[in-house]
Amino acid sequence: MKSAILLSLFTFTLLLHGCSERKTKIRQMKTTEKTTEKTNFANGYSEVNGLKMYYEVYGQGKPLVLIHGGGSTIQTSFEKVIPLFAKNRKVIAVELQAHGRTSDRNQDLSFEQDADDVAALLKNLHIGKADFFGFSNGGTTVLQIVIRHPEIVDKIVLGSALSKRNGVPDWFWEFMEQATLENMPEQLKTGYRETASNPEGLQVMHDRDAKRMIHFKDIPDEKIKAIQAPALIIIGDKDIILPEHALEMHRQIVNSQLAIIPGGHGEYIGEITTLDADFKESTLVVPLIEKFLDKKAN
Repeated sequence: MKSAILLSLFTFTLLLHGCSERKTKIRQMKTTEKTTEKTNFANGYSEVNGLKMYYEVYGQGKPLVLIHGGGSTIQTSFEKVIPLFAKNRKVIAVELQAHGRTSDRNQDLSFEQDADDVAALLKNLHIGKADFFGFSNGGTTVLQIVIRHPEIVDKIVLGSALSKRNGVPDWFWEFMEQATLENMPEQLKTGYRETASNPEGLQVMHDRDAKRMIHFKDIPDEKIKAIQAPALIIIGDKDIILPEHALEMHRQIVNSQLAIIPGGHGEYIGEITTLDADFKESTLVVPLIEKFLDKKAN
């Protein structure tokens, strides 16, 4: 049981927080793109606020932006659900500063900066408005996107998102102070090494994620309550995120729904550290999310 809790902890943080065997070779230019018509797949880099930011695009239809968890890549967070979403939507998956194939800038991570980076990328891709699904740290980034850039947001899905320090058990913060790369789940380390142009950046990613969480500050209540976009809040019943925290966000966001799904942190999307021999696609919450996204406003 203890090992399972620790695994969930590091998936959440890293670090709040399979891997794709397809390795892409892309020239890093201001904006480069490679398209495969057979799979409706495109990927590329775009210059964003001093970063060479990596992104992937799948399918056609209304845009859905996927934002990974801490210590993760597009594939380690979303590989299982991307093909399902892409059947009916244009899926845009990104990798944030220092994660996966995106470069680092000489500054600490912040959720606010991540939000600004995603907004700038969408502008470069000529996408005016989209739905957003963020998992774990990515969910906190989505909160900052809707707070800082509400004009680009239609609906949001917050998967195991944290907005306040009391949203996780007290021991979480004590443990974070002692986080080390050696204790990071092997699946996440492998996922990074198989995608990153500089494998030595793994330590940088780890340290930036850990430092951000150690110094995490609550998002003020008034900013959460000001969110007008329809929101779907999802956690697992064995998540590191406390049910009380998810319920509080649900009560604060006026146009929101709450779903508590059986399983651990990210199990509901097939996040890589949760996969086992018993994995079944039918356990994923894609139909639930699609129902929410497709529902027309009253």
